[in-house]
Amino acid sequence: MSAVKRGRTAPKLNRVCLLCGIVQSLSQFRNEGCPNCESVLHFQDNDDVIRECASPTFEGLVAVRGSSESWVAKWLRIENFVPGFYAVRVSGKLPDDIKNDLYAQGIEYRPRDGSVQD
Repeated sequence: MSAVKRGRTAPKLNRVCLLCGIVQSLSQFRNEGCPNCESVLHFQDNDDVIRECASPTFEGLVAVRGSSESWVAKWLRIENFVPGFYAVRVSGKLPDDIKNDLYAQGIEYRPRDGSVQD
């Protein structure tokens, strides 16, 4: 009879972009970047950015087929993003230096953790 090792859980391989909320595997972020935010966050081949700007902790999952008519996509503010799976709520916020860079580029950052109410 073999013993089962306990105490260490497997790492979560899915991550969520803290800017747009898309859910992808760690390898997708590393190899392809974020399909919505790559031009501003530069995930591709950058483990530091993936660690700082993509959270492994999220709640809910929504599949978006690309229709700008979707009320769920409008509610989540993802109606102009690529089709894919998006988190409803994401734990974590972008670091201040990245928020400042986004602001300088005219990009509004709204945390996806539920802390901002309309």
